[in-house]
Amino acid sequence: MRFQWTLILGLIFAVIIAIFAVINVNPVQVNLLFDVVQLPLILLILGCTLAGGLIVGFYGIYRQYFLQRKIKQLEAQVTQLGAAPVADSGPVGNVEFDKMYARTDDTASSFSDRKL
Repeated sequence: MRFQWTLILGLIFAVIIAIFAVINVNPVQVNLLFDVVQLPLILLILGCTLAGGLIVGFYGIYRQYFLQRKIKQLEAQVTQLGAAPVADSGPVGNVEFDKMYARTDDTASSFSDRKL
């Protein structure tokens, strides 16, 4: 459902840009640092929109590739840790929580009143 709303909003945005571009067909002067060219405003608007879409698309592809690599790395780490033998020394190891969180006196009632 979310994909459908995203597609609908994208199409509405594209139609608005197309209408805006068709209204503005006057030629404009564009300074390209090394040359000055005359272009219809419609081509400039559509070209800039296309360039922006390509930049966002390439960034999304790069981010997805990076995240897929990270997922594979973490899955390999989980597999490696799952295959390692674990020494059975009790449910939590050799930690004795009763001694670790001994009360300072008989009136200490909250966790913050206990000492390590």
